Amino acid sequence: MKILKIITIALVLVFAGCAQPGVEEVGPNSTNYVLHYESGVIVSIKPVAIKDNGTGTFLGGLIGAVLGSTMGRGRGSVLTTLGGGLVGAYVGNQIGKANAQELTIQLDKNGEDVVAVTKGLKHYIGEHIRIVKRNSKIVSVEAYN
Repeated sequence: MKILKIITIALVLVFAGCAQPGVEEVGPNSTNYVLHYESGVIVSIKPVAIKDNGTGTFLGGLIGAVLGSTMGRGRGSVLTTLGGGLVGAYVGNQIGKANAQELTIQLDKNGEDVVAVTKGLKHYIGEHIRIVKRNSKIVSVEAYN
């Protein structure tokens, strides 16, 4: 039994070293394609929130209903289950939202303004950025020097 544990640990360590840490992972269907990019400067930023896709609401409602069902007795248990589900759904919806930025970018090449929405709050006015596209769909917006 001791030997089996040692072999298992050794295999985990060997396979853990195969991937480079901190490198973006892509799926097997995400290879052999051409990316295009445009560069420009951010001229304005507007904060926005990306709506929950329903996952947070569903999970919050489910967890709230389960927790609510453990409280109360008789008819009170039904009310606490319902109340827990409603409160959980609301909280899950709020947690499921993501902060984002709507960027207005003046492109270097043709001087047009474009708008892109990015998750997080990492960009600033005057920053030179690159918009990476695949088949006219934005793949990423990143700092570019």
